[in-house]
Amino acid sequence: MDFARPDLLLLVPLAWVLVVFARRWRGRSAVLRWSSRDLLRGAPAGWRARIRPFAFLLPLVALGLLGVALAQPRLAHDKEVVKGEGIDIAMVLDISGSMRALDFEPEDRLGVAKRTIREFVAGRSQDRISLVVFAAKAFTQCTLTLDYDVLTGFLDEIEVGLIDDGTAIGLGIATGVKRLARSEAESKVVILLTDGVNNVTTVDPLTAADAAKALGVRVYTVGVGKEGLAPYPVDHPILGRRYTQIETQIDEELLQEVSARTGGQYFRAQSGESLAEIFELIDELERTEIETIVYTNYTSLAHWWILAGLILLMLDSVLSASALRVLP
Repeated sequence: MDFARPDLLLLVPLAWVLVVFARRWRGRSAVLRWSSRDLLRGAPAGWRARIRPFAFLLPLVALGLLGVALAQPRLAHDKEVVKGEGIDIAMVLDISGSMRALDFEPEDRLGVAKRTIREFVAGRSQDRISLVVFAAKAFTQCTLTLDYDVLTGFLDEIEVGLIDDGTAIGLGIATGVKRLARSEAESKVVILLTDGVNNVTTVDPLTAADAAKALGVRVYTVGVGKEGLAPYPVDHPILGRRYTQIETQIDEELLQEVSARTGGQYFRAQSGESLAEIFELIDELERTEIETIVYTNYTSLAHWWILAGLILLMLDSVLSASALRVLP
């Protein structure tokens, strides 16, 4: 059993104090006046006289029962233990032109990354997730949220060309870290996915890594793309889509240093399967498990407490008017 409004239980002792003061104030005036109490000292005491000092307990108990009813006692059913990690995650995704490379056939790099992120989000329950995208610039596609439907909706809208082309890795990290700056979560994580080399000098990636470390944010970096050449689609206005070859260039040394400075790790994904495995590994590494008990169905017990309180109040009224009546 628990209470829907346990704070209202504080009214019970207040009511008791008021009743005690009211009884004492009413008892200050004498009922019978005698010249001396010695005349009554030897008189035998009946059962009414013996129980009268305890009569004030009836309204106190009755008020206590009614106070408990006011706090809405209830019996919980369908108890469920929900486990979560309690992590705040900033997902930072590269949407530069090279993410259209088709070395993860039949999907391009961006398509595989979006699908993997969607599957990762589907396995969350109590982790707040933000989505940041970058190319030559960076912006927040979705702020930290527990509404995963909204998050995946924003994820579906992402495509190459939303931002001027380029690879601002440092700016992407800094934007993701900014999303976590005010977080009070036990674990704060940036997961960066990129397939290129930092070629925008707005924010140095190592400076962004130092800022992440200062805020207690771990950065996991993922290099996306196979080694060597990768097919890349080129849309010609007359000839239609044709394919050329581009070389995968990932600054692995830089990404390793960024992760090392923040206590994270660097991974290389050369297939859709390996990218999914990397996310599973990050999931295992970043677990601050908490358990929350959720009750989905309640039965109110307030009416029983109200009934008991009213019975005691009626009993107090009956006794005060009969057996425990005080005659002037």
